[in-house]
Amino acid sequence: MTKKALICGVSGQDGAYLAQFLLAQGYKVYGTSRDAQMSSFGNLKRLGIQKEISLKSMSLTDFRSVLQVLKKEKPDEIYNLAGQSSVGLSFEQPVETLDSIATGTLNLLEAIRFLEFPIKFYSAGSSECFGDIGQQAADEETPFHPRSPYAVAKSTAFWEVANYREAYGLFACSGILFNHESPLRPERFVTQKIIAAVCRIKQGSSDSLHLGNVSIERDWGWAPEYVEAMYRMLQQETAEDYVIATGSSYSLEEFIVQAFSCVGLNWQDHLVIDSKLLRPSDLRFSQGNPSKALQKLGWQAEYKTPDVVRMMIEARLTGQ
Repeated sequence: MTKKALICGVSGQDGAYLAQFLLAQGYKVYGTSRDAQMSSFGNLKRLGIQKEISLKSMSLTDFRSVLQVLKKEKPDEIYNLAGQSSVGLSFEQPVETLDSIATGTLNLLEAIRFLEFPIKFYSAGSSECFGDIGQQAADEETPFHPRSPYAVAKSTAFWEVANYREAYGLFACSGILFNHESPLRPERFVTQKIIAAVCRIKQGSSDSLHLGNVSIERDWGWAPEYVEAMYRMLQQETAEDYVIATGSSYSLEEFIVQAFSCVGLNWQDHLVIDSKLLRPSDLRFSQGNPSKALQKLGWQAEYKTPDVVRMMIEARLTGQ
């Protein structure tokens, strides 16, 4: 029988790539949005898969709405990738961030428990939960120390998943994903902001690239690879949480240097450090240890940060 997957947040970067991946595996894919008839689903259109997905209206913060969709469609797997996804924006919208991530996750878990369907549940965790980890790579045993409203919300969702797994025996797991990028990232994310500015300048714009702290270090991976790790987690016999990362970190300055060098420009001629763009708190260093994912899932990242920068630049310049 054809497996059915429900993707909450199907219109985002990860949701779109996951939908594409699951369709290739022969799944019947359902995707949700607060108002499926009004949403543009631009990323699904960009990947050419919108017509292959059954789009449903569902509000994750409304338990009745969640229950109705699950009861009707009876998915085999649920991937919760929804919720406010910007760390920077979470400082301006902390209530919306917590509600969309923590309440949304709780409603899905409670609906699965209530219906007693044998649904496997994946929750999108975040490396932001770890906070400052010194210079050590974080793994599944590293304690959380969230330093943004977004990280607090993701930490809450992580423990909700763990609680429902342990208390009720649900097949529920969290993927603690480190930064992962692609051409589908919106420009409110710093990586796409950099790529867009570099390409505009290359094409003759007199723009400058305005950024805050460029000394931060991140473990940036390639998003299309990371969605396969999500899928593999739900194919295991037992539900466990996994860190998904490349295992290598680069500074934001190195990201910028790489981006400008891809188009033959000197980054120092175009970068402006703007103190207004500094966050109330930020992580100096972030790196993941994905050894468990390699050992148990057979997954490891093929692309590292320099590859990601090059592929994003190429996609932008060719209009892909």
